Amino acid sequence: MPALGYAAALKHNSREACSFMRNPMRLLGQRRFLPLFVTQFLGAFNDNLFKTAMVVLVIYQIYSDPTKEADFAALASGLFILPFFLFSALSGQLADGRDKAPLIRIIKSAEIAIMIFGAAGLMLHTVHQGLSIVLMLIALFAMGVHSTFFGPIKYAILPQHLGKDDVLGGTGLVEAGTYIAILLGTIIGGIIPYQWAAVGVVLTAVAGRIAGQQVPPAPPQEDAPTFKFDWHIIRASNRLVSATMHIPRLYLAIVAISFFWAIGAVLAALFPPLVKNALGADQTVATMFMAIFSIGIAIGSVAVNRLLKGRVSARYSPVSAIAMGGFVAVLWWAVRTWPETPDHLMGIAEFVSWKQADLVLVALLGIAIAGGMFVVPLYAFLTTTVPQAETARTVAANNIVNSGAMVVSSLLLMVLNALHVTIADMVLTVAIGSLIAAWIAQKLHLACD
Repeated sequence: MPALGYAAALKHNSREACSFMRNPMRLLGQRRFLPLFVTQFLGAFNDNLFKTAMVVLVIYQIYSDPTKEADFAALASGLFILPFFLFSALSGQLADGRDKAPLIRIIKSAEIAIMIFGAAGLMLHTVHQGLSIVLMLIALFAMGVHSTFFGPIKYAILPQHLGKDDVLGGTGLVEAGTYIAILLGTIIGGIIPYQWAAVGVVLTAVAGRIAGQQVPPAPPQEDAPTFKFDWHIIRASNRLVSATMHIPRLYLAIVAISFFWAIGAVLAALFPPLVKNALGADQTVATMFMAIFSIGIAIGSVAVNRLLKGRVSARYSPVSAIAMGGFVAVLWWAVRTWPETPDHLMGIAEFVSWKQADLVLVALLGIAIAGGMFVVPLYAFLTTTVPQAETARTVAANNIVNSGAMVVSSLLLMVLNALHVTIADMVLTVAIGSLIAAWIAQKLHLACD
């Protein structure tokens, strides 16, 4: 579709952003939602099972240098995100132009092959550490490509299968389920031996393919305008972003979401080195941090739906972003004033009894709950304010901008690390980003509501 036609369609539907829904839990018993939910759940679980097993293996068994560990964490984060920047335009066009259910099955089949490759990387670290790291990073990049093509389908299929009355509830359930999956994948990936993780990622990919087989058909809308598929990555990406971002409401929603994911990328990259080098704790504590963060996001995702009573609105996003920044500032202060630790790395039991540990854990939970409350309504806004025929391309445009923000945040971490900025002070940059996100969300709230 030409950019001007796409923009006109967005403007025509921009007032359709608010709707009401019933109890969303009933969706879990319906085929129009459950297979997609399970497929997404298993994909998120597998991403984090592999990523956590890889990061724990590299940081705690291969490297023993804080600078290398921080650089590796940032590099891994950037590699996973880069495909969203490169290939989202292609994925959005595919999702809007084809039946989404067969695409899901192709993508989940590819995941099996990718995880066989990743499992080989995990297993080879005792034979050749350099080759092992290269294989794992390649598999991580490939999983980023997998997620790039699945993401627009996931969000575009929700309004198509559910309708506007259930989109916010369905989006909230998907987000809550995603972070519960992240929680489980993070916990299991952080505690099981790498050999078990290698087997687990392959079996989970197979299970995801089986679940994807049950997703009902989701063909393109019959009245959807035709568009010419553009394989040129740069041109297609530029056209897609330009056609979306000059619509004021979409621009504000996408920029606000991008700040959220940039903040999340910074925190996820900092957790392992922060736990080990700033707090003096072992990998079980790093896993606990990710678990608390995932639980908090899930809580916030469900809570905001209850507060809004199903209405798609950015009303609570500004205060949620401010709260997120406040909790980040508390975390920064707790890490900066952390008392001297013992010579050994502390486990969970010793860590939670340490002075200020409770403050760190409360701050983490607060950041995550506020984050979930901030972002879920914004995603629901994106999928209800545009024609269903163009939802996937809108989500793809969002993913391009989000991934660009996350790649920039990963590069910023590497620059700050090269400048010998402490991990605690790196955390403080997140608080600043939260305030900017609050300002953008407030502008969106005033424009939408």
